[in-house]
Amino acid sequence: MVDLFQTTSHEDDAPRPLADRLRPRRIDDIVGQDHLVGSSGTLRRMVESGHLSSMILWGPPGCGKTTLARILADHTELHFEPLSAIFSGVGDLRKVFDSARLRRQQGRGTLLFVDEIHRFNKAQQDAFLPVVEDGTVTLIGATTENPSFELNAALLSRCQVMVLKRLDDAAIDVILTRAEDDAGHALPLDADARSALKAMADGDGRYALTMAEQVLTQDHVLDTNELSTLVNRRAPLYDKGDDGHYNLISALHKSVRGSDADAALYWFCRMLDGGEDPRFIARRMARMAVEDIGLADPQAMTITLSAWDMYERLGSPEGELALAEALVYLATAPKSNGVYAAYNTAKVVAKQTGSLMPPAHILNAPTTMMKNLGYGKGYAYDHDTPEGFSGQDYFPETMAREQFYTPVERGFEREIKKRLDYWAGLRQKRKDQES
Repeated sequence: MVDLFQTTSHEDDAPRPLADRLRPRRIDDIVGQDHLVGSSGTLRRMVESGHLSSMILWGPPGCGKTTLARILADHTELHFEPLSAIFSGVGDLRKVFDSARLRRQQGRGTLLFVDEIHRFNKAQQDAFLPVVEDGTVTLIGATTENPSFELNAALLSRCQVMVLKRLDDAAIDVILTRAEDDAGHALPLDADARSALKAMADGDGRYALTMAEQVLTQDHVLDTNELSTLVNRRAPLYDKGDDGHYNLISALHKSVRGSDADAALYWFCRMLDGGEDPRFIARRMARMAVEDIGLADPQAMTITLSAWDMYERLGSPEGELALAEALVYLATAPKSNGVYAAYNTAKVVAKQTGSLMPPAHILNAPTTMMKNLGYGKGYAYDHDTPEGFSGQDYFPETMAREQFYTPVERGFEREIKKRLDYWAGLRQKRKDQES
């Protein structure tokens, strides 16, 4: 079992990283999370009331989850028990729970902090249910992954989810100022380099202090180029199998749907920078072409598939330009979800109407018996009519005519709408004549 907080006296004498030395000790020292620890924040009210509920702290790396857990522990009379899901198993959990039950019999509760709680499997997560339910432990779990994807619904129903935000530039600046106060002098960076350092931290306060510790060793003021040589940019927060993957593809899709080519290119490049497979993006672009553009621009599908094929032939990075070109085409194309909506509605009606037969007049009659049963009787061959349109009803005889597809007045669908309106007029004229 790994204790995340306790250190030996030997370790207390050893040099400690700047990020550890400047770790906030009070709730007022937390930056960038005012929605939780501000004057009306949920966690602030819990601390002031002296009562903590079980909770899941969800946020990106370096936003203060572990620090916040430590601070909450300092504001309670509960026994604090830290665990890391990376290093702990069922045996460790059983020992903690047994100790907590014994402690409860003696009149004291237990605050159990589990870092990286999403690393526990379903069976391990289920083990928390009875002890959280009966109050044997107050659970604080920390995770960088979306709890709704990674944690059991039963466990989530027993915990409040507290969402911690990525640290913005203002919060990072407060952290850097604390580093300067600790050092007794300003960071040796010019204005542009200081801004670049905040951008390189990418919302991670711990990483900002790690870079600041390197910068503080320099004996002259650094510009942006010198800073880039000294420290490495933080790797983008993007995991092809996790929440960032879905967030960014959603942003890309909605930017195209909203006809914002610039935003679409930005999210496209963010995904590529994070290591996304361009084929995954190409597949989603093909979906955009049929779902959001449709017949407003039938060429969108062809252009997208051609760009996908071009990528397969050229590979990276050359082939990515073909995808970018198709992406801009999709974003600037007229939009219509007319066919998409019609298809979904037709699916519902088709399922509801079951096994209704087609009307007899449009059935083939290859045998005499079928002809005698009326198959094909009264069928009008559209090409033999003056307009090339007979106006007959092709729905089942016991089913009223439906209109699923409604084209928009944009792009090529404007022309389709004219045809449909023309045919609707002919159909009504025929109906009037028959009546």
